[in-house]
Amino acid sequence: MSLERYVSGISARFFVCFAMLCCIGGLAPRTEALAASDGDDGRLRIIVFGAHPDDCELKAGGTAALWAAQGHHVKFVSVTNGDIGHAEMAGGSLAKRRTAEVKKAAEILGIETEVLDHHDGELMPTLENRKQFVRLIREWRADVVMGHRPNDYHPDHRYTGILMQDAAFMVTVRFYCPDVPQLARNPVFLYLADNFQKPNPFKPDVVVATDSVFAKKMEAIWTLESQIESLWATGNFEEVVPIPKDPEGRKQRQQQIQQRIARRDSRVAEKFREKLVDLYGKEQGKAVVYAEAFELCEYGRQPTEEELKKLFPFYAER
Repeated sequence: MSLERYVSGISARFFVCFAMLCCIGGLAPRTEALAASDGDDGRLRIIVFGAHPDDCELKAGGTAALWAAQGHHVKFVSVTNGDIGHAEMAGGSLAKRRTAEVKKAAEILGIETEVLDHHDGELMPTLENRKQFVRLIREWRADVVMGHRPNDYHPDHRYTGILMQDAAFMVTVRFYCPDVPQLARNPVFLYLADNFQKPNPFKPDVVVATDSVFAKKMEAIWTLESQIESLWATGNFEEVVPIPKDPEGRKQRQQQIQQRIARRDSRVAEKFREKLVDLYGKEQGKAVVYAEAFELCEYGRQPTEEELKKLFPFYAER
């Protein structure tokens, strides 16, 4: 054997051994996302999981805009690519379209966004998907994690909620997904609001007034044109009502969508008015028009009332 081949063989074996030791010891090289966020700037880091490219924007778009305005770091993750969420188109072209839409929405809200490559309607709570959630939460170094409740009507919503729950605690286990360093502290996990009653109704621990950012939320939602011309226009997936090209027609459609979202967010405010008064004070709480609500998940870190207010720093001292 030549000296060159001998040295080459030793080098190869050394590299393999080193890589194995790194994985065993949880010292594998960090991903770009984690390395980029290593500098702790003292700001909050929030990650929100929605089943489709529009769920995060609808359920938490206003709160995300408020966080972002204070300099905190927010990331929306669409767990499926939404590739069947339209009346007339589907597949890769729709997935690309919806990804482009939420990217525009994220720019308006001042946040980051990512769409995972899972088919719409086919999400399952597998071990592989659980690990994907764990890695995403770790890479973002999240203080707060949000997602659907696991009793939602849509299987993608339910399984997004289950995967989020299953990632709780596991994000702190060193030898689980050792390619991304574990979190030293378990994040606070919360559910997005819904109206389902069984086996238990949604019960808010946090209600956020979004009046000051409602216009920004609407501007972001207006970018979701695939939904505006399909499901949101008709209430079903049977036909498409194209967004008018003339300025007056577009303005009318925009007003229709705004009225729809306004009704939705004002119902949240009315339903949880007592909680708004408790959090904002009597005068301000009664005046809130639009709101978004969140419920603590018992699987993550359980914050005190004071800590919860620090994670949602929108309430004036009183």
